This record gives sequence, C-alpha cells and structure tokens, in this order.
Amino acid sequence: MNNFSFEKKQILIVDDEPSILKLLHFILSKEYQIHAMESGYKAHLWLEEGNFPDIIILDLHMPHFDGTSFLKSIKISGFYREIPVIILSAAEDLDKVVLNIPFKVEGYFPKPFNPETLKNKIKSVLNESNTLLTK
Repeated sequence: MNNFSFEKKQILIVDDEPSILKLLHFILSKEYQIHAMESGYKAHLWLEEGNFPDIIILDLHMPHFDGTSFLKSIKISGFYREIPVIILSAAEDLDKVVLNIPFKVEGYFPKPFNPETLKNKIKSVLNESNTLLTK
C-alpha cells in the first residue's frame, strides 16, 4: 500500500454564469480541487479567509465587483499577486481588452471555449509555477 498522499491543486473559478461554473467543475474536478464563486466580491472574501488557490480562472464581466476590479485588487496585493490568472470571458475584442489590462495574466480564452485547450493551458501554467517554486 502506498503511503503517499498528493493533494489536488486548487483552482478558484470566478464567474457569474452558473452554467460556466458547472461546466468548469465537471471538466476540471477529476484533476483539481475546484472552488467556484459567482462574484469577485465572494472570491475576495474567500481569499481573505486564508485560502490560497494555485490558479484563478476569471470572468471579466460580472455585476458588483467585476473581474477587472478583482484582478486589480489581487495584483496590487503583496500576498496574492503571484497567483496565476487565466481570463475566460465573452468580452468583445478580448485581445484588446487584455492588452489594456495593466497586470500580467497567464492566458485568456473567449467564450465559448475549447475545454481541452483550457485544460492544457492550466496544466502548463501550473507546471511553470512548480518549476519557479523549485528553483
């Protein structure tokens, strides 16, 4: 019997569309521990409770505390700024929108998206993060 226990990497998904949250949970939960939040406000509260995901998947357009505001709040934070972020959004001209965001994001995908392409990007970003941590 194997005594090794590997905890799943944690993904924080922030999106106000229940169908997207369910879809992402379905396609990612076998490999990752998923934390789904329907607003930037709830996601921020979750972080402030001491939670620290390995990666964040973020929608930009949400009511109340949108993705751009959430991204700004974590990137100016000394504590959360190194968490990799992938944007998943239905924003028009997403290329231009992302270019105008003054913070680093590890990738972005327009909705609708290819689940396999997103999964590959998540794996790549997490592998890159692990490499940086072991140096």
